[in-house]
Amino acid sequence: QVQLVESGGGSVQAGGSLRLSCAASRYTGSSYCLGWFRRAPGKEREGVAGITSGRGTTYYADSVRGRFTISQDNAKKTLYLQMNSLKPEDTAMYYCALGVGFCGSWWQYDHWGQGTQVTVSS
Repeated sequence: QVQLVESGGGSVQAGGSLRLSCAASRYTGSSYCLGWFRRAPGKEREGVAGITSGRGTTYYADSVRGRFTISQDNAKKTLYLQMNSLKPEDTAMYYCALGVGFCGSWWQYDHWGQGTQVTVSS
């Protein structure tokens, strides 16, 4: 059973930065996608960023492109999301996810962590 454990959430003022981490374990495949999703109160879950396990090709939602950076440490099996220039509308529960297929297709992800809360105040 794949295990994904997020950390690094918190509260920050608008314009600030946070870095989320996700420790991935118990996945035995050689090629996969890792990604970050978020769900704000009253809204549907949306894909934020994805990355391929091999080449490290990255994908971003338009709402975060240029502000967020997804990266991975394959040796540590850890996924990161560096979030800069945060806005109040970035407030949400952020989830780490794993899937296979085209990493830019948000519906390919089918394993989820428990989430970490990010709150951005104005």
